[in-house]
Amino acid sequence: MAILGTVKWFDRGMGYGFILSDVGGEGLFAHYTAIRMDGFRALTEGQRVSFEVKNGVNGKHAINITPQRQP
Repeated sequence: MAILGTVKWFDRGMGYGFILSDVGGEGLFAHYTAIRMDGFRALTEGQRVSFEVKNGVNGKHAINITPQRQP
């Protein structure tokens, strides 16, 4: 089930950042390989996204990250 959140920060050079979940405000690791979009995959601070949560070796992280269209 997809969850909504906001990108806290994303370092385009390093290819990772953090997303704040709307559910509980938890910060989740976000890697560029988990972003679902064509072309250069990166996120922008403050951008709204939907995603799923996966438990990994180093804790929870976001997968299937999909940028939301602005109204």
